[in-house]
Amino acid sequence: MNTNRLKNEKSPYLLAHAHNPVNWFPWGDEALEVSKKEEKPIFLSVGYSTCHWCHVMERESFEDEEVAAYLNKYFISIKVDREERPDLDSIYMDAVQAMTGRGGWPMTVVLTPQLVPFFGGTYFPKFQLLSVLKEVQSIWEKDREKIITSGDNILKHLRSDRITADVEVDLNENILRRGYEQLLQEFDHSNGGFGGAPKFPPGMRLNFLMRVYARTKEKPALNMVEKTLNAMARGGIYDHLGGGFHRYSTDEAWIVPHFEKMLYDNANLAWTYLEAFQITGDRMYSSVAREILDYVRKEMTHKEGGFYSAQDADSEGEEGKFYTWEFQELKKLLDKKELDHLIGMYGVSERGNFEGKNIFTFPQTSNWKLKSNDISGKINKRLLVHRNKRVPPLKDDKVLTAWNGLMIASMAKAYQVLHEDKYLEAAQKAAYFIKEKLYKDKSLLRRYRDGESRFKGNLDDYAYLINGLINLYEADFNEEWITWVIQLQKVQDNLFWDNKEGGYYFSAAGKKNIILRKKDLYDSANPNANAVSALNLMKLFHFSFKKDYKDKAGSIFKLTGKFFKTYPGGLSQMLIALDFYTDNVKEIVLTGDQKELKGSGVLLLIYDTYLPNKVLGFTSSSKRTVIPLLKDKKSLNKEMTVYLCEEGACKYPTDKINEVRELIYERKYYKLKK
Repeated sequence: MNTNRLKNEKSPYLLAHAHNPVNWFPWGDEALEVSKKEEKPIFLSVGYSTCHWCHVMERESFEDEEVAAYLNKYFISIKVDREERPDLDSIYMDAVQAMTGRGGWPMTVVLTPQLVPFFGGTYFPKFQLLSVLKEVQSIWEKDREKIITSGDNILKHLRSDRITADVEVDLNENILRRGYEQLLQEFDHSNGGFGGAPKFPPGMRLNFLMRVYARTKEKPALNMVEKTLNAMARGGIYDHLGGGFHRYSTDEAWIVPHFEKMLYDNANLAWTYLEAFQITGDRMYSSVAREILDYVRKEMTHKEGGFYSAQDADSEGEEGKFYTWEFQELKKLLDKKELDHLIGMYGVSERGNFEGKNIFTFPQTSNWKLKSNDISGKINKRLLVHRNKRVPPLKDDKVLTAWNGLMIASMAKAYQVLHEDKYLEAAQKAAYFIKEKLYKDKSLLRRYRDGESRFKGNLDDYAYLINGLINLYEADFNEEWITWVIQLQKVQDNLFWDNKEGGYYFSAAGKKNIILRKKDLYDSANPNANAVSALNLMKLFHFSFKKDYKDKAGSIFKLTGKFFKTYPGGLSQMLIALDFYTDNVKEIVLTGDQKELKGSGVLLLIYDTYLPNKVLGFTSSSKRTVIPLLKDKKSLNKEMTVYLCEEGACKYPTDKINEVRELIYERKYYKLKK
């Protein structure tokens, strides 16, 4: 059996290629030095373990002796797991998009020994890949100066795309209005979501629209949210048996998914469904959030508490095989009455809705409660037991700091909204896992797997974890989390802040073998890390009253000025942060006996109410606090007392729940200015 240098790696993606005949190197000094010494170009292949077309390209090309022989003779071949090294992935994806106008994974890039890209693409079938390799090799041997010139031009283009704070913009509600209007124009009124196929879950956009509705009571904003969440929850993109969302829908109506499941999607969507439940009280939304998080707790959690990264789309080499059903199979498992019930519940048929098989969907006309009645529960349980006997999809069991930060936030939010201890416990265990395994020498590492913690943290590792810890503090009021947050924020500022233009770079200064430092403001599949940082900074300002936090957040918004003017609809997380920045943020402090806190009616009222622009703290008169907002707050008559403040100016404290209700609901609704 072939063996290459990837055998010593921990990434499931890299290990899957460890027995290819291609002489793969991991990214690092050895490969880069060999490339320079032998004057060979670098063949860089970037992907991730649950990527369907990565599997296809491996089978067609990287397991092929002819392709391997050519790569081994003329190139230095390097494999990168994009989830371990998003810094590298982002740089070279920008290069591929600049060269070809499109991008995706697997990503194929050819670099000079100096790491400058000069050719790029995505998936190549064997015959096309060989043709490309031979053409590149010919030019490398005969006209190397042409390649060097081409690479230098690409690098200049990448470096010229620098974000600067050179456009003045008033930071007010007008920006929110423009973002809202763009989303109205792009909304798919028939199916929910935005744009056509393929259709990705638009969590950040929906979160922003809920804030628009909270400000204005404009029904179209909430209608877009409900239409989309209903369609996704009822569609095939949702796993109706096991819980959790697949990566995206290949069609406009959310029916046929790309079947991989990612931790970050499910963290983001759990948060969105929880907020929608707070606003609407629709039990469908709380049910979906609960099923997402229970799936993560059951299937995607390390025994010590960290959350795993993903599950593959493929099983036994076939996409979706684990999740789809043949009608004859269902007939054997169920009696006629049960089968008829299943047909009414999930719309299954002999014809099927996916390559002759059935993906379960839930009709728009059916009451969601149908899924939880006795016969439905019995059928679902039986089918799930049967499904679990199939060959399961590969599970990528590496623990990533950034994605864990997102899930910690959602688990903490679920404890607040659903009042179930299991979600708080999951959030706490994950936070302690990160602190023990991925926090070394007062800085974060990115990835843990199989006893190894590795790779210096990037901006998203810090921003997402800080966000998760702030939400965790607002759930259990353990000031250990805020103390850690303050330490992490200081490290983040030191490593990533741009003192000249403002905003944060994605990678730290001086990081080895990085040809440029990037700064991003737009959302991707995840919320933008600069935008999350702006929101974190604003929350820290309201906890501490330290003006530097607010100034840094303001610098990020000013840096975003020209993008606010051109396409605010693509900046949903930044708009969420700006909504916080421009609002009268409520600083809510509870004081009293810690033993009475959990069952406190005022705390449950606050948790149940949709209050996105707030910070929440608790202090006991018997304990000292490290949080300035909480200092000198005393309880009245030894009862649980609430202080509601705005930038440190507090209204008279109260221990009466009706007065608390009036204070937290007090809001001036207004139209966003046109």
